[in-house]
Order: sequence, then structure tokens, then C-alpha cells
Amino acid sequence: MGRDIDTTEFTREDRSRYREKVKANLAALRQLIETDRFETGKRTIGVEVEVYVMDRNGDAAPINQALLDRIASPDFQTELAQFNIEFDVKPRRLGGSCFRDIEEELRRSLNYAQQQARSLDAEVLVIGILPTLTDFDVTEQNLSANPRYKALNDVILAQRGEDILIRIEGDETLETTANSIVFEAACTSMQLHLQVDPQEFARFWNAAQVLSAPLLAVGANSPFFLGKQLHHETRIALFEQATDTRTEELASQGVRPRVWFGEKWLTEGLFELFDENVRYYPALLPICEDEDPVQILRAGDVPRLPELTLHNGTIYRWNRPVYEVSRGRPHIRVENRVLPAGPTVVDAVANSAFYYGMLNALASQNPPLWNTMSFEAAQDNFFTAARDGLFAKLYWPRVSGQVPVAELVLKHLLPLSREGLLDWGVDANDVDYYLGIIEERTLAEQNGAIWQIRTWQQLLDEQDMDRPEAARELVRRYLDHADEGKPVHTWPV
Repeated sequence: MGRDIDTTEFTREDRSRYREKVKANLAALRQLIETDRFETGKRTIGVEVEVYVMDRNGDAAPINQALLDRIASPDFQTELAQFNIEFDVKPRRLGGSCFRDIEEELRRSLNYAQQQARSLDAEVLVIGILPTLTDFDVTEQNLSANPRYKALNDVILAQRGEDILIRIEGDETLETTANSIVFEAACTSMQLHLQVDPQEFARFWNAAQVLSAPLLAVGANSPFFLGKQLHHETRIALFEQATDTRTEELASQGVRPRVWFGEKWLTEGLFELFDENVRYYPALLPICEDEDPVQILRAGDVPRLPELTLHNGTIYRWNRPVYEVSRGRPHIRVENRVLPAGPTVVDAVANSAFYYGMLNALASQNPPLWNTMSFEAAQDNFFTAARDGLFAKLYWPRVSGQVPVAELVLKHLLPLSREGLLDWGVDANDVDYYLGIIEERTLAEQNGAIWQIRTWQQLLDEQDMDRPEAARELVRRYLDHADEGKPVHTWPV
């Protein structure tokens, strides 16, 4: 979805041609898998982070193009809304000092972006959902200028045929309607990539699905939206509803949403997910390129599969396959999209270390954990974790059924993650440091969401502020602590 497009108008012929191209891409992908053309034996990781741009009052500032012009770096890109930007770190081998190196690069990039933002009397903030957002912020006028966002907005609304209903029941209840997909832009996240061998993909994807719930519970950082206290990680429900192309009737019939957890464990491998994408989902952006995958394969080269990868980019699985060609060789990655951005760089890197360690350990277990856990249980865990965060109780086989997240993390998952990181050759001191942050956060019962909720309640109850005042003061304090860079479990309320 990061590519630029030239048109926002599509004909029936465009859609028919695109469908055939996607099917041809899918057949080429199968051939690449069956003939062992994929790059193997590499463990490369990558990180992408989305951030808010806000003014000095803590309100969303729709100036991302002006900020990107100041930053002038290909590492930074636009996002859906004009009050977001995204940046990434260079892919690197998983092992050694990789997490320390990622922390340094993220800090350097974020500090540079902050410096440039302040030259525009603005700030950048790494947070899941900005508490000061209002109805006026999440409207079509704040779509970023790139035509792909306009095209995506128009086609989702056209397929739905009516306004998008947003209803989230948490500590409070939010019910509203949206006439654009900009509500999606309220959700800023950190995406974690891992290159895997094709024959290992099913194990790693299944493991990523299992661990998504405890990872989300530990890293929750999005408790507010439009002035309401909702879920600890409101991003999950909001993102799922904000890009839903289905009417109420289609949802009742069981038509699959564009944003979803999935429906079953993988048994065959990565082809299953791409095949599902082609069979179940109509195109949102039917843009065809000149590449002929059949001719390219016959010539002994590797196709980029542009139609298939574009289609895959408009289906927002929480753990998603990514196909890419690099240095003439195709490779496959698992992209984890579960975590919110923030609260600090060191918290984000600790979250990623916790994830990669658990992923290795769970994928290596024999028999695998998912043999004793239904897919429905993993899905229920995921939504429970989004709602209750560190206070959730999750089902976990081989433990004792429903178990508090803190107990699960401290007694079972941190040792698993440590084992997985050491197995991948990560420096032992770094393992202790980053997993120590997860341990202290869990013991303190304070992640980003809980700190925001406690601070919010203190501002409303003890300082008798109204909600807009409390939201701005909350953001101001959050920014001060985030700038200091200390882990969120040490932040005072």
C-alpha cells in the first residue's frame, strides 16, 4: 500500500483485468514455492513506526507534507491522515546487538523528526491514539494528499454503500458514524517484520497469532478516542470498524472483514493466506502493471507480483504475509501489526524483543502449542487483551486454563522469550535489559494505557478539569515523559 498511483477512477474492465492478473500472480507464487526459488536461511528483522504530528496545544496538526519537506529523508513517508507520518529502520540480522542498534536508530530518527517539527511550532508524539482528537480531525479534509488515500477512501465507502458505523463498548460507550476512513488514521502502530523460510511460514504465523494477545496486553497504549475512555487498546476495535466494507447484512452472513484476526491455523503454509485473499476479497485498487509473471518465470527471472502484493496490502490481517524481491531473490516475511506506537523508544524496543523471543520459542516447540489450543480461543484472547490490557485473563493451555496476564508473562512467557532470544544469538546483556523492562512494567502494572487512564482520572477527579482540558494536560505530561525517554513503568501519575 505504500506505492503511488496515478488514478482514482476505475472501470469494469480494470476490475476484470486486475482479477485475472491477481490469479496469474498467485499461480506464479505457487510455482516459486514449489521450485524452491525463495531465499532461505536468513533471519532479518525490520521495524516501522507511525507517529502523530500535533501543535503546541496537543491538538492534531495536519501538516505532514510540510514536515516531510523539512525532514527530507526517504526513511520518512506520509500516512493516511495529514496528522501522521511513518518512519522505519533499516532491516538487519536478528542476533548480537540488533535491538540496541534498533533503539539507537529509532532515537536518532525520532529526535530528528522532533527537531524539524519544532521548527514548525509542532511536535511529534509516539502514541497509539491521540487523546485530544475530535470529530473535526477525523474527516476527509485531513486525508493526505497522495491520490492512493483518496482512491482507497472512495472505494471502501462505495463498496459499503453507506456511512461507517463505529460502536465501541468499554469503560464508556462510543457510538458515531463516519463518512470517510480517516478514523483509521487515528490508530498509529509499530509493525514488526521477520524474514522466514517458506516451509517455516505456517509455524511462525501460527505462533504470532498465539502470542498476539499477551503481547498486546503488555504493550497497550490506546485507551481514549473522541473524549471517551474505551478499551486499553482501542486501536483494535476502531481499526476493524473504520475500514469495514461490509453492510450489516453482509456481516451477518459471515462475509469476512478486511481487518481480521483470521479463522484457522495454517497447515500448508504461506500460499494459504494469499489464496484466501484472492478467493474471498474483491479488489479495492484494481491497478495493473505491465509485468507478465509467466514470461518472467520462463526467462528464469523472478516476478515482483505487483497486483498480488497490492491486493495483499489492502487486507489488514493482524499478522500478515509480505512478499518482496530483493537482490533478485524473492523472500517472505511475517508482519506483526498488533502493537501500538510508543510510549517511548525503549518501551517499543522492549516490546519487539519480547515478541521476537516468544515467536522463536513458540515456533520451535514440539508439539506446537496450537495443537492444544483452538483458533477461537486465540481469537478470544486477542480481543480480551485489547479490552482489558494488563488486567486481562487469558486462556493458556499447559498452564491452568484462564490465567491473569501478569502471571502468564512473569512465570511463563518471559522465560520463553529469553530462551528464544538467546537461541537466536542476541547478546545476553541486551536480553536481560529489554526483557527486564517488560518484567518491571508487568510487576508495576503500568503500561502506556494504564498510565494514561490513571492520569486522566486524577485530572478529572482531583484537579476538577473538564474533558478537553484533561486531554490536553494528559498529552502535555505524556510528551514530557516521552522526551525524557524513561520506560513508562517509571512515569509518575
